[in-house]
Amino acid sequence: MRLHLIIWGTLLAFGIPLLLTPLVKKLAVAAGAIDLPGQRKVHQHPVPCWGGLGIFLGFAAALVAAVLMAVLPLTREVIGLLAGGLVVLVVGMLDDWKGISPLAKLAGQIAAAAVAVSFGIRMHFVTNPFGGIIALRYPLSVILTIAWLVAITNALNLVDGLDGLAAGIAAISAGIVSYVSFSQGVPLVGVCSLFLGASALGFLPHNWHPARIFMKDAGAMFLGFTLASLAAIGLTKSAAVFSLILPILILGIPISDMLLAIIRRLMRGQNILTADREHIHHRLLDLGLTHSQTVLSIYGVNLLLGGSAVLLTFLNAGQGLIVLFMLCAVVLFLANRAGLLSRQRLPSPGPADSRARQAGTHK
Repeated sequence: MRLHLIIWGTLLAFGIPLLLTPLVKKLAVAAGAIDLPGQRKVHQHPVPCWGGLGIFLGFAAALVAAVLMAVLPLTREVIGLLAGGLVVLVVGMLDDWKGISPLAKLAGQIAAAAVAVSFGIRMHFVTNPFGGIIALRYPLSVILTIAWLVAITNALNLVDGLDGLAAGIAAISAGIVSYVSFSQGVPLVGVCSLFLGASALGFLPHNWHPARIFMKDAGAMFLGFTLASLAAIGLTKSAAVFSLILPILILGIPISDMLLAIIRRLMRGQNILTADREHIHHRLLDLGLTHSQTVLSIYGVNLLLGGSAVLLTFLNAGQGLIVLFMLCAVVLFLANRAGLLSRQRLPSPGPADSRARQAGTHK
């Protein structure tokens, strides 16, 4: 592949959201796509939404340019990435603008996943760490792929609760996916992941605390959907012994937050869809960390999990299982210390307390 063209594409993916997000902000204000302060929100002033549009434009422009310059082939999977990503972006923008029901949003996410699957983005097989290949036949491959895409789409959306958090997690995860994909001989996924990470980074300066614009559902869902799609295209099919585990580790923060929320609510006998303010970032803020400390701490854990995924590509089955066991033990210990598995519901903070400890939280 022509390295200089990949670099130019990466700069394009970074530059478009960096330069166009102020225009997107004006568009959101003109359309009325504004996130207003409310009882469950602690930002004190209206903040425009639709930041995800700038991220999408950066990624799409870089991808189209790469195809036109013959850096990437125009495969059905590339078309599926853009088509499915566009569907989930529109669903998110509608929700950020007018608000749609959770059921309608879920239907839109499933529709986006179905579009991606129809263009060949599918888990056809995974490598068995104990030897051999596990074939995923139709319709199981379709069902599992759609479930994976929808789950990660929502998982990243759940962690979009602090300024800069989701964009940074997406950028780190995309960078690690890119590295692993290139090392495992899947350059298409490597280049696409590089473009996705660059577009998230280009948006980050506008979203850093105090954020001037939110990515909201449009951006978080698009980033989660595209990361999940890239993992389905490449990582689960790689020659690595733990190929099935790699995307789970790389996306470990949003996946852990989602699973811990489900476990926590089941332990309390609650509906798993019940909203609360006990996600990872909330708990870290409650422990006394500042906004920046919380975000940077989660970035650090994200890098640790991603680094573990890279390490697994060099280990045999026995060594990898030891590393996974140790990681699980550490994650459960830290989750318990942070109170993420507590049976007791945290009391809702008062307005003054919220402003002091959670400035920047917007979900």
